[in-house]
Amino acid sequence: MITLTPPAVSAIANFIKGNATPVAGLRIAISGGGCSGFQYGMKLEEAKAEDDVVLEVSGVTLLVDPFSAPLLTGVTVDFVDSLNGSGFKFVNPNASSSCACGSSFSA
Repeated sequence: MITLTPPAVSAIANFIKGNATPVAGLRIAISGGGCSGFQYGMKLEEAKAEDDVVLEVSGVTLLVDPFSAPLLTGVTVDFVDSLNGSGFKFVNPNASSSCACGSSFSA
C-alpha cells in the first residue's frame, strides 16, 4: 500500500528514537486543505485507533485511518535533505494534480 524510501525510514527511526514517550506507530493521514484540496499529515502516535489500518513497512509501523487508506494506496514517501530545506516528500499516483510545494494534491 505505502512505500518508504531508505532515507524516509532513517528519518522516521530518528524521530521515534528521539521521542520522549513510547510510540505505537507513525500516523500518515489525508485531510481537507492545502492549495489543491487535500493535504498530507504525519504524526507519531502513542496508541492506535480501533479502526486504523496497521501496516509494517521496512520495520516501521504505519497507522492509517479508513478515510485516508484509499487515497494513500501506492504512495511513496521519501525524505529529502537539501540546501533548500528538508522534509518528507509524497509521490502519489492517485493525485490528478499537485501544488508546487508538493504538500497538497487533488484526487
